[in-house]
Amino acid sequence: MGWSELLTINAGLLAVTMLALWAYCVRIRDVSVIDSFWSFGMVMLAATSFATMGDHGPRSVALFALTAIWGLRLSAHLFTRWRAHGVDPRYAAILGRLMDKRGWSFAKASFIQVFLMQFVLLFIVCLPAQLGQMPGETADLTPLTWLGMALAAIGILFETIGDAQLKLFLSNPENRGKVLNTGLWRYTRHPNYFGDACTWWGLGIIALGAPLGLISLIGPLLITFLLTRVSGVPMLEHRLKKNRPGYDAYLRQTSSFFPWPPKKN
Repeated sequence: MGWSELLTINAGLLAVTMLALWAYCVRIRDVSVIDSFWSFGMVMLAATSFATMGDHGPRSVALFALTAIWGLRLSAHLFTRWRAHGVDPRYAAILGRLMDKRGWSFAKASFIQVFLMQFVLLFIVCLPAQLGQMPGETADLTPLTWLGMALAAIGILFETIGDAQLKLFLSNPENRGKVLNTGLWRYTRHPNYFGDACTWWGLGIIALGAPLGLISLIGPLLITFLLTRVSGVPMLEHRLKKNRPGYDAYLRQTSSFFPWPPKKN
């Protein structure tokens, strides 16, 4: 099987799965669960690629294992958060505007603005976990592979710790309205986003051992752009500036994305 057949099968599988999830979300009138599916969907694509194309050598196993560890952990975290907090106000606002201004139904607005868009983005970001499974000249662990594994592991650890610190902070009622500026959050305003980007750059580097590995770097480039320029940092910080009184000071002192010692007052 060639790379085109693999991507076609994966695209079909992802489309069917997302259509079923969209139908469920239309029934409950809440699309917030798509966040937890984002990472789970990538694990699903990585699994099909590993099963159908992987030579199951050390590089192939490392690529799939790291994707699964990252994706299953993040998916469980976001699913738990959705079950605890319900409808995400971001999605409610976006879909509400489309329904009011364009007269779209909830089904149409959620399909076009959420599911169709995320289908495309998810598939592209996940290219390293798909194309990286194509058999190459060697399946052994090269120095480049070790570098990618180390970077992905750092990213997974960074994101996991950042999420845990934020969850613990928010669980304390005394912190309502306050800004988390300790732990990893002292060095970057978005340790979870930074960890996410590190993970996918690490997976992209591992995928360079495959014939089309260089093309798969489109995935890490896209997720980094989305996190730093589109739906990650800008959207979240726009909201936090409005409802966190101390966020402006935190913004001036703390690095936006890459960890760095805070600036002095």
